[in-house]
Amino acid sequence: MSKRGTFYLLIVPVILWLAVLIVIPHMDMMYRSFRLETDDGAMVYSLSNYLVFFQDQIYWLTFVKTAVYSIGVTVLAFIVTFPVAFYLTKVVKVSYSSFMTLLLLIPIWIGELVTVYGWMILLRDNGVINTFLMNIGLIDSPIEMLFTNFSMTIGLLYMSMLFMIIPMMSALDSMDDSLIEAASDLGASKWTIFRQIVIPYTTPGITSGGIIVFMLVIGDYVAPNILGGKSSLWFTEQIYNKFLESFNWNEGAAFGFLLLVLSSTIVWVALKLSGQKLEKVGS
Repeated sequence: MSKRGTFYLLIVPVILWLAVLIVIPHMDMMYRSFRLETDDGAMVYSLSNYLVFFQDQIYWLTFVKTAVYSIGVTVLAFIVTFPVAFYLTKVVKVSYSSFMTLLLLIPIWIGELVTVYGWMILLRDNGVINTFLMNIGLIDSPIEMLFTNFSMTIGLLYMSMLFMIIPMMSALDSMDDSLIEAASDLGASKWTIFRQIVIPYTTPGITSGGIIVFMLVIGDYVAPNILGGKSSLWFTEQIYNKFLESFNWNEGAAFGFLLLVLSSTIVWVALKLSGQKLEKVGS
């Protein structure tokens, strides 16, 4: 088979996958978002479904909260995973690094729903953490951790850490160790090496992981709904309610498209502020 034939054999399934599962559903969602059924049953096209989002305070406030918490989880994921990524790529032996990296994949094997229920067992009033703290005498009564913003944040952080650490490990693994050794020989402190060499070199990996984590978190439904409970409204829950509880598919489509546009705008602003280009981040 010629190179051209091999190219088409590989690219056609990708194009079909993108078209059928991404492009067509999003185009249909955008089309539905402009549809409005009048009182007499007629179908007209307007911006009314979008105006509902801006006119009703609960909707845009929920989105702001969702975006703020998603950014916070992304920052926490970086803070927690960067030392682990550096340790696995620059400190531990390669044989141990491969095994420990394999252990990081376990949460994906288990699945989000099972993992979330595992956190419920840990965080509930008579769960593992409260029982342990009471047994050692640190607390007299259970601490309310489940069905709060705290439990929701913990669940989202745990489920998204792997998607932050892998791009950073890839970036750190490609960094020549002689850069750190040369800076150390020239008298640079550890903080200076970290700030002027390690972080700038790893920035594309950090940005790539940050985008993945942010988009996964802001679009998550399971962890906020189960761990956060009714006290932790998440924008995806409102989209779910529009589609499956009130059966208002047109407003649900508008809200879903707004989530896509607004979250993409946040990512674009973050790229501009960090001075990164999307093609460099994806490379």
